[in-house]
Amino acid sequence: MLPAMAAGNDDAELMIRYAAGDGAAFAALYARHKGPLYRYFFRQCGNPDTADELFQEVWLRIINARGRYTATARFTTYMYQSAHNCLVEHFRKAGRAFTDGTGEPSVAPISAPVAEEVDPAFASAHWSLVDWENGPADPAPGPEAASSGEQRADRLRSALDTLPIEQREAFLLHEEAEMGLADIAEVTGANPETVKSRLRYAVKKLRTALGDLAPAAARSTARTPGGALS
Repeated sequence: MLPAMAAGNDDAELMIRYAAGDGAAFAALYARHKGPLYRYFFRQCGNPDTADELFQEVWLRIINARGRYTATARFTTYMYQSAHNCLVEHFRKAGRAFTDGTGEPSVAPISAPVAEEVDPAFASAHWSLVDWENGPADPAPGPEAASSGEQRADRLRSALDTLPIEQREAFLLHEEAEMGLADIAEVTGANPETVKSRLRYAVKKLRTALGDLAPAAARSTARTPGGALS
């Protein structure tokens, strides 16, 4: 996973350098974010060609806006706002609503900020597809003990596909883009408490679907001061 704090500190600098004509700075930004950004699109639309088209559109928008970029927010927030907008436009053109089916509008006003931290049982769970693909086989006893990282990642992908789209988006932004609640709220236009709720529901459903393959921290049912995920 990306070292979020270090990346957050120098992404804006790289973008400013790129705006000044430093092509190597753009190459560094692209290399750093291409994987999580592509997975964001692919997991949401399920089609590699569509994911690639949307992926390229975001980078084209970034290139075209380089002269107007100001470091008023984290670069990842700036980039995923563009990605979210592209995805919403794609769904609209396809005649599909970008909604989780609860009747909640896809854009809601931002209310008073909430604490950045999510429950420890969630924050320490390491649900990233990259971690699951590259990690060692599960050492726990049982029929899944010999599962390879790729097999485990396939299970996670299948479970992700069953999530409502807005829950899946919040989950991907948290785990793949390493965003906190406030950043996810800014990207999606949702109330921060709504983001927290979407993450809770997403993890609960994934934990149920994956059973003993779920990260140990996320399998815990112990209550925490901030409230349990279960």
